[in-house]
Amino acid sequence: MDELTALRALAKAMGVHTRYVDGLKRPVTVGPDTLVQVCAALGPSIAAPADAPEALRALTAQRESGGLPPVVVAWDGVLAPISLDAAGLVSAELTLEAGEVIPLETSQTATVDAGRVKLRTGHPLPPGYHRLTVECAGQAETCTVISAPARAWHRPESHRSWGVGTQLAALRSKRSRSMADLRDLESLCRWVGDRGGDLVTVLPLLPTFNSEPAEPSPYSAVSRLFWSELILDLGAANVPSAPPAVLDVARADAEVRAALAGSPLPDPAALDPELIRYARFRGAQARLGRNWRDWPSGARAGTLEPGHVDTDEERFHLVAQALVRQQLHDLRHRLNQDGIRLGLDLAVGGHPDGYDPWSRQELFGDGMSVGAPPDKGFPTGQDWGFAPVLPGASRREGHQYLAAAIGLQASLAGVLRVDHIMAWTRLYWIPHGFGLHEGTYVSYPAEELFAILTLESDRNRCEVVGENLGTVPPEIDKALPRRRIWGMYLAQFEASSPSATPVVAVTGPSAAGPATAKARPPTAADIVAPGATDMALIGTHDTPTFAGWLSGADIDERVRCHLVEKDAVNKVREERSVATRRLAERLDCSVDQPGAFLEAVLEWLGRSDSPLVVPWLEDLWLEEEGVNLPGTRSSVRPNWQRPMQKLLDEVFTDPEIEKLAGVLQQARKSSR
Repeated sequence: MDELTALRALAKAMGVHTRYVDGLKRPVTVGPDTLVQVCAALGPSIAAPADAPEALRALTAQRESGGLPPVVVAWDGVLAPISLDAAGLVSAELTLEAGEVIPLETSQTATVDAGRVKLRTGHPLPPGYHRLTVECAGQAETCTVISAPARAWHRPESHRSWGVGTQLAALRSKRSRSMADLRDLESLCRWVGDRGGDLVTVLPLLPTFNSEPAEPSPYSAVSRLFWSELILDLGAANVPSAPPAVLDVARADAEVRAALAGSPLPDPAALDPELIRYARFRGAQARLGRNWRDWPSGARAGTLEPGHVDTDEERFHLVAQALVRQQLHDLRHRLNQDGIRLGLDLAVGGHPDGYDPWSRQELFGDGMSVGAPPDKGFPTGQDWGFAPVLPGASRREGHQYLAAAIGLQASLAGVLRVDHIMAWTRLYWIPHGFGLHEGTYVSYPAEELFAILTLESDRNRCEVVGENLGTVPPEIDKALPRRRIWGMYLAQFEASSPSATPVVAVTGPSAAGPATAKARPPTAADIVAPGATDMALIGTHDTPTFAGWLSGADIDERVRCHLVEKDAVNKVREERSVATRRLAERLDCSVDQPGAFLEAVLEWLGRSDSPLVVPWLEDLWLEEEGVNLPGTRSSVRPNWQRPMQKLLDEVFTDPEIEKLAGVLQQARKSSR
């Protein structure tokens, strides 16, 4: 076997794609340099194609050893028999998450060299993360058993409800300080509930870097295991401020610090080891710098000495986290009593300088970034700026980190949206220093990750939505309904769909010859309403607002930010014009009357079979500027930093907004 053949065989064995189709429908053969870098990040000792044959032999020998897999799934508690190679008597026991130990049945058969053993349980397992231990010839192996319901939790009856989506920071009222807080969020939840809705979805409520250089993106979090201190309701210490020109996380951070100054340390019972370590990490960053890779070797490797840590910063994070945990717990309890739910967003990654990659360095792919290959929206590709979780390392730890990140969000959410759920099957990795088009996909253990998702959904009585937009592999399309996870329907995307409808045309002068199928351009009649398995939206935080979509304001921004080539601008504008006119025609509206058009869209979505209709709050007054422009940094465009044009006090008394909420409520009632 030559080097390149061995390299491609090694890559395939490790779940590294050697070929794929990008977002522009172009077949891509992955180059050897990319394969070497990605394979090396996954573990094998390989620095060049010449190392591939030996690395492949070592991997093959390891996998032929017949050992215990690091993770197995017991759907609905049923653990399939596990077969192992054995050279003697085998004993096996399962330690349940609650601590109970149960023996497993073993049956052995002889082979030429050794033997085979099958492990079975005598009855279904309770839901949870269990630990299987197998001993043979003085050696012990362990494995995580995820016992999970085959389907995510849903409310017992059929519901067709509605809510609104928003960015919490922007959700200001007259009582707000420079950014909104949990009291503002609760007031919006009450307003929605009073009008018949039952959901408010928000962007991730995770901690961000708030000192210079500030990183305001809620999708670039310091950690996926903790909450943002900026959302705290400061109570009597809250000082209202005039509406700011921008949402300044540094200013908001200073307000919270001033309010919490002098607060006593939390009860030690509220300080778990993870929180204590997180607070020390934040204290170390205050003293040693944000980029932990530049720290002294011991601190960089995870050992923080007293001299490494700013104790005031450590104390602040202990106090803030204990307080925000309690406030969020109390908020969910109050909302639950009134049948109102929060919708939270599970971010696909976090900031590379954050706590998670520092505290779990063996779990993250150093030298790699996650992104996306070229597609229509981003012809050069995307780099999202965070390191991927290594699938093999995650399996070896029983996916504890991912389970903790999912569990944190599910513990508060009534509806959990999984950002880029395609990551459950594959992620696009880009080696540092390579072009955005020079990455490749790496496969992930989808069944195990879906098991965590359905387990946490069931435990926390939380419904799940998968963000299945963009390039979606067929495995995801099959898995979502099988696991009772809703997908997402965007009216903007449906109207922009380029799919054409086949039309049978008779050819030949006498029409006696064979018929040929031609494709006609899509028309308004081809636009379908959302179905019963998709949450319905007009757009998201990453798309233009409804008014911006109609006017093309986002196209102007993309041109200014060099996201659209000048020679493609006319085509992009024409495609947008066609899409908006198609949807208007479908609803018997005019693009020249955006208010009436919006009302018709809300009524149309509301009458659909979708279980949830969630317009973006700012669409209700035809805000033109989007909250984010993907592909740009906050230093170039004020992503995540624009306050809402209306205070909540104005939203709650605006007759036009009241009318639109009524239209949506009435449409939902009529669809049941």
